[in-house]
This record gives sequence, structure tokens and C-alpha cells, in this order.
Amino acid sequence: MKRIVFAVLLSFGASTVALAADLPPPPPPPRAPATYVPVAVPPYNWTGFYLGPNVGWGWNSVSVTDSFGLNYNNSTNQGQFAGGGQVGFNYQFWGGVVLGVEADFDWLPNASNTGNGTVVPAAGGDTIQVTGNNRWLTDVTGRLGYGFDRWLVYGKGGWAWVGSSNNTITNATTGATFTGGGSSSNDGWVAGAGVEWAFWGNLSAKVEYDYIRLNNTSFTIPAGTVGFTAADTFNISNRSINIVQIGLNYKFGGW
Repeated sequence: MKRIVFAVLLSFGASTVALAADLPPPPPPPRAPATYVPVAVPPYNWTGFYLGPNVGWGWNSVSVTDSFGLNYNNSTNQGQFAGGGQVGFNYQFWGGVVLGVEADFDWLPNASNTGNGTVVPAAGGDTIQVTGNNRWLTDVTGRLGYGFDRWLVYGKGGWAWVGSSNNTITNATTGATFTGGGSSSNDGWVAGAGVEWAFWGNLSAKVEYDYIRLNNTSFTIPAGTVGFTAADTFNISNRSINIVQIGLNYKFGGW
């Protein structure tokens, strides 16, 4: 009897082992969900060469007097369009400090050196007008600013050159004119400030204000010109140009 029971148990155990061998393995334990680690975007770097166009608005102011002690009024025009372009290079260091150099060229169709005065030596006390026109402005400046990632706040300073048409003396009473007095160019210092925003890739947009202070000049007309009974020297002083402009730059190099 014992032998029979043992044989039955042995047979049952063997069947169980064979059945267990045919079963699929248990599934692995569940894994913890993957943790997403965002990749940090490096801050924008302003280092590189750049160039682009600009447009703006300019105002001119000047004082005109002559050798007879007459003041032809301080003249400020009503503002005219200015447009051109710029090229430069920036270098960023010490975190956000940006040091650069820039050259600008703009067309300036602004009336300048204008004034009216009653000139005693002129026959009958005629009214005399002195006019001239700025034609272009170019400047070379250094720039110093600080970059807040894609925003740059900067100041600039340097030297400017202005090309003008020759001065014209007009006798408003008789209509007689004389053209050719004075130099066709002038120079002086320039200072300004602006904000620039790198809005997409290597493209940035800026808003800038510049003040140009030009050197004094003078010219002389001969006696008998437009009604003057004697030679007269005109002195042009306190000449300045104010410009507000917007511009677009493309920077060559990485972002």
C-alpha cells in the first residue's frame, strides 16, 4: 500500500514539474516612469560682425550771424527723413558686457543754416536769407553696452562728418541770390544711446537716438553781392543735428 501511494505522489510531482515548465515566465516588475530633463538654452551672444539698414527722422539747429553784428535768428527745421545703413562688430565678455565699433551712413535732406535778417548795408534795408542743405551724414563710433540675453542696452560716441550743399545768400526783397559760400562739408562729435533686441535667429532690431555737434564755420561774400554795399562774413555756429532712428541688423556667426 505504501508503495502505491508513493508511486502516485511521484507521478503527480513529475506532472506538476512538467506543467510548470510549459507555463510562460512571469511578467517583469513595472518600471518607474522616465524623468524628462529639459536642455538648457545658452544665453544669446552678441559677438560677431553685423550690418543692416536704418530709417529715421532728423532735426537741425544752427545760429547765423555776420560781421555787421546782425543775428539771422536761431533756426531749427521741422524735421526731415533720414535713411541709410550701418556696419559694425561686437565682442561680448565678462558675462554680458558688450564692446563694439560701428560706422553709419545716412542721407539727410535737411535744411540747415537758415535765417532771416534785415541787413543795414543792403540797399533799402532789404531782407536777407541764408540757406543750406545737409545731404549726408557718416560717423564712426565706439559702443559700450550690456546684454540681457537677447536685449542689449548701449551707449555710443565718436566723430561725425556732414556733407552739405554750398550756402546760398538770397535777397528776399529783390530776388537776387549768391551761391557758393562756405565749405561743402563739416565735422564734429557724436554721442547717442539705444536698445537692440535679437528677435529671431541672427536678426535684431534697434531704436537709437544720436546727437551730432558740428564745428563752427564761416564764409565771406564780396561787396555788391545781392545788394550788400560792403563785403560781409557770415558765421555759422551752434550747429547740431538730432536723429531718432530704427534699424535692422543681421549678425554673422552663431546665435
